Amino acid sequence: MTGIRLKHYGWGREGEGMSAEERAFVLGRYHAKFGTGEFDTVTIPGLEELSLREPRVVPPASLTPFCTTERYDRAAHTYGKSYPDYVRAMLGDYDCAPDVVAYPRNESEISAVMDWAGSVGASLTPFGGGSSVCGGVEPQADGTKHKAAVTLDLRNLSKVVEVDPLSRAALIDAGTYGPSLENQLKPHGVTLRHFPQSFEYSTLGGWIATRSGGHFASLYTHIDDFVESLRVVTPVGVVETRRLPGSGAGPSPDRMFIGSEGILGVISRAWMRLQPRPKFRAGASVRFPTFFDAARAVRAVAQAGLYPSNCRILDPQEAFNTGAADGNSAIMVLAFESGDHPLDAWFKRALECCADHRGTPEPAEAGDAHLEGAAGIWRNAFIRMPYAREFLTPAAIINDTFETAITWDRFESFHDQVKAGTERAILQATGVKGEVTCRFTHVYPDGPAPYFSFHARGRHGALLAQWQAIKDAASDALIAAGGTITHHHAVGRDHRPWYDRQRPQLFAAALRAAKRELDPRGMLNPGVLIDP
Repeated sequence: MTGIRLKHYGWGREGEGMSAEERAFVLGRYHAKFGTGEFDTVTIPGLEELSLREPRVVPPASLTPFCTTERYDRAAHTYGKSYPDYVRAMLGDYDCAPDVVAYPRNESEISAVMDWAGSVGASLTPFGGGSSVCGGVEPQADGTKHKAAVTLDLRNLSKVVEVDPLSRAALIDAGTYGPSLENQLKPHGVTLRHFPQSFEYSTLGGWIATRSGGHFASLYTHIDDFVESLRVVTPVGVVETRRLPGSGAGPSPDRMFIGSEGILGVISRAWMRLQPRPKFRAGASVRFPTFFDAARAVRAVAQAGLYPSNCRILDPQEAFNTGAADGNSAIMVLAFESGDHPLDAWFKRALECCADHRGTPEPAEAGDAHLEGAAGIWRNAFIRMPYAREFLTPAAIINDTFETAITWDRFESFHDQVKAGTERAILQATGVKGEVTCRFTHVYPDGPAPYFSFHARGRHGALLAQWQAIKDAASDALIAAGGTITHHHAVGRDHRPWYDRQRPQLFAAALRAAKRELDPRGMLNPGVLIDP
């Protein structure tokens, strides 16, 4: 509630966005893609133009010091950052805005909000930075089971409470945003080293609740790898897990809450394993004749046990779209980092694996390859791309992504099936040929995490239906071909139908039982993961 506010519509803070040159580059790619000079663009309603219903509940005097019903707070907590979120916000549809937004300052206030929300029949939605791209933070109130909606924003719980240098771990409040977290760790010479694309606008609690994927392309791929213990506030009490480097004592209680997406409780703080700050780096951009050549090289690197920090590949069209290449070759962004030792041997072996599969490294200045050439261009485009949706959606351009994971033995046929099915869906939904590209975000010895992007020219008045038709086809193809509905973007509500198909039914029953025990009223983030 202090400093420059996050936008109620769009990515980042108010006043931030792509430069004129960046906008021109992105729009230029779409003009060429769809063979058009202009797009039918609508105007986004301003904050004061939004129509918000009167709050259906009012917090008691004991909660008013940290609760609000102000217009900005309610609007900014209505949606996440998924494509349908942007479309509905663009149309001024804020019917699902929370009635009250709470900014608790400690666990006691979290519990107090839970007690009050339960007493008035309100749902309670935990909110990190609001960067969900799968419908994970939308408030729910149906007028019957949930008569109102309250959103719980933990940004006031934002401290690195304690650092244990001997064990190389830290106790960190769950509402701590990525940049603040790293700034507080820096004087201690350590880092969490977890950098999702949303790093600047997301929180530690959000990363844990959604099983966020971060900076490392191999080995430490998910936030799971860094969690040492958790403290979780539930409607029936506080759960605190024992701080240990490892344990064989039954199913892990931490794992029950990691990825629970706010349906079992609110993560208030966590002990997190840390890394030394990198002192040694080696990297390169490597070109390949085809995407599958690059994928085979990635498999060789992953199975060699080299564990690069970055080993992402872009298919030729993906590389062209970001300006990293001319569209005639696939690109690998390869990097190694260490806070302890030089990396020459690992880097040399990785380049040998690439050469075995027709990979050619780009020349670069020693030590700076990870910031130069195709790697540097892609890195900048990756960080800046979320800002583009603010002007692409009003232009009726449907651009979205979906990611998955699959074993190596099935990858090539899986890739072709998913890409072809999504391309057919775009043509059927819009009547215009679209485009589907692919890159890898994370890699494992037994398989990759392919990340698909799709681009379509939509039509105002039909954008949500068109997007849904494409999303349905892509998701059906993922599940039918044996992949997962999500590798690191969580389930939310957008992925729920396919998660229901992927999840074993007996596990669903066990999860429902856990929710009944921890959240007897079913008030926490209803509609996500399971129904009570």
